[in-house]
This record gives sequence, structure tokens and C-alpha cells, in this order.
Amino acid sequence: MEWSLERVRELVAGGMQSMRECESSAVGTAFCLLLLFVWYCYRVGREHSTPALRGGYSPDPGRGGGGGGGALISPEVGGRGKGRQASGAEEQNGFAYCHSPECFRCIHAGEGLNQRLYHSLQDYAKRYTWAGMGRVHKGVRDQGRYLSSRPSIQKPEVFFLPDLPSAPFFSREAQKHDVELLERSFPALLAEFESVYHHPPARAGSSLPPGWKANSTPHGQWWTFYLVNQGTPMALNARRCPRAWRVLGQLRTFIANNVFGNACFSVLSPGALITEHYGPTNVRLRCHLGLRVPSGCELVVGGEPQCWSEGSCLLFDDSFLHTAFHEGSAEDGPRVVFMVDLWHPNVAAAERQALDYIFTPGR
Repeated sequence: MEWSLERVRELVAGGMQSMRECESSAVGTAFCLLLLFVWYCYRVGREHSTPALRGGYSPDPGRGGGGGGGALISPEVGGRGKGRQASGAEEQNGFAYCHSPECFRCIHAGEGLNQRLYHSLQDYAKRYTWAGMGRVHKGVRDQGRYLSSRPSIQKPEVFFLPDLPSAPFFSREAQKHDVELLERSFPALLAEFESVYHHPPARAGSSLPPGWKANSTPHGQWWTFYLVNQGTPMALNARRCPRAWRVLGQLRTFIANNVFGNACFSVLSPGALITEHYGPTNVRLRCHLGLRVPSGCELVVGGEPQCWSEGSCLLFDDSFLHTAFHEGSAEDGPRVVFMVDLWHPNVAAAERQALDYIFTPGR
């Protein structure tokens, strides 16, 4: 081979071209691998979302929010609800009444539901694991027997998890972090309640401000303003209460990803009575933060009476027979609480994950 300056230039140019081609190929390969990784994370996240509120709501109206894509379901606090906007709902004088067969609070637990739950649990175990599923499997398998044999004081209407400690009321220590966070947030929550409660009616002829729903009661009025309803975020309501939504995102045990999770402002007018009823499950504790509490207001759970206190939380198991009433005068004003559903402290993390899966809204 003869060496010359021209020959050297040709060799250097060829080497540089080869390097550029190799570099381009390596970059392309790395980019393809990155796309595959992002796709994999997206699929896993879709199938197994736990930490964030379902729907990924953003207070910025210009960004995608996961709000009211599902039906706006019952404002009924526990029990089989009336007062719900959903497919098949009808509204009269501002009062919405539910006739939806899809609602967990309206259907009777039976063989059809039990079979669906069992198939969902099997599907979950195939995707993830049977480890830690003993109580959940036992509960799903024997659900009909559990629901029919429960004493009249505690009868969850949809799902009973066996071997959970039961009591009408729980100490604030049971969910200390979330209770203290809610109580520290009392001024912000009260201010946001005032802003949505004193808004003009949604339309002519209606006494309800936008976002509020009326529940059926034998006496007085019971209104609710939902941020999360049966695991589905109410995007329009949440946008109007960004501080309350932020508080929900900071709670460690809020049930955000299944049909047993709710968060709302709940208002009882003077003279109102909520008929005795049972909640749908014993896997949650219902937390009431008192925002406005006139005299003559009381909550009775499992035969035990308790009074709310402004700025303080009450924790109770709403699968026990319970009722609430406001016997104050018109001058006293309404009783107002901020209500959130928290996990029962004895439901393990693996069980929560499985229950989120089998009780996903719309499943």
C-alpha cells in the first residue's frame, strides 16, 4: 500500500463516517429502549395506581383533569343512597334521586356481586400475588354468609372483611397523622366551605348552589358537596376547592382509589334528621371534621352518642347502624362537617392494594 497525504485523508474521512454511523445507530437504539421503558411504566401505572388520587386532577383548568368522567354518584353518606346524579337519575326541584343499577350503594349484595368480586380477586392474584390475601380471599369467598349472619348493630351492605377489630367509635390515635393534618387545615377548609356554600343557585328555580346535592331526609335538609364520590374525583368541585384538594392529597390513609372512598362537605339544617342506616363496608373509618357545630347536634353510632366539636375530628365505623340529627333552632344555623373516608388501621397494605383493584370504580 502506498502512503500519501491524499490516502491518509481518505482513511481519516472514512473512519469519521463510520464513527458517525455507529454513533447514530447507538443513539437510535438508546432512544428505542427509552420509549419501551416509558411505555412499560405507563402500562404498570395504569394497572396499579396507588399513591395519587384517582384521575390525577390538577387545579389548573387548562390542564387535563381526571374528574367527573364517571357518573356523579350518591351524596348519601353511607347506606343505600338517594340523591344521586348518574345514568338513570332524575331530578326534581333540585333533588336528584338515583335509579342506577351500577351503584354499589343501591344494589343488594348477592351471588352476582360475589362472583364478580371473586373473579376480580383471582385476576389480581395472577397479575400480582396471593401473599397476604388470606382475609380478603376468605371475605370474598364467604361474603353471602357474613352479610346475612351479622348482628343487627353492624351490617355492612356490600363487603365485610373478617377478623377486623370492631367498635362504633375509634380513638384519634388510630389515624393520628391524618386527624392532625385535617385539624390543622380547619381554617382553610372552613373558608372554602363558605365560598361554595354562599354561592348563588345553579339555575333559576333551584335552591342549590352549583355542585351541591340534596339527600332524602324525613325532616329538614341535608346537602353535600363532593370532591371525591365513590372513588371518582368531582373535577369541577375540586377546582373550586384547591386547598381542600391539596389536603386530600397529603392524607396517608384516604381511600382514593376504590368505590368506598368519599370526601365532601356535609350540611344539616336545623330540624334535620338522617334516617338510621348502615355503611357499605367495615374496611374504612369515616372521619368528620367539625366546621360549624351549633348546640343540639348529635351523631349516634351503634347506640353510642357523640357530639361534634369545631376544629376536631370524630372517627367512626359507619358499618354500624348510625344516624345524625340537628335539633337546634333556625337561629343556630346549619351543622357543617368535612367528611373523608380513611382506611381501617388494621387493613394491611397488601389488602388495601387488592381491595383497590377489585373495587375499582366502574369495574
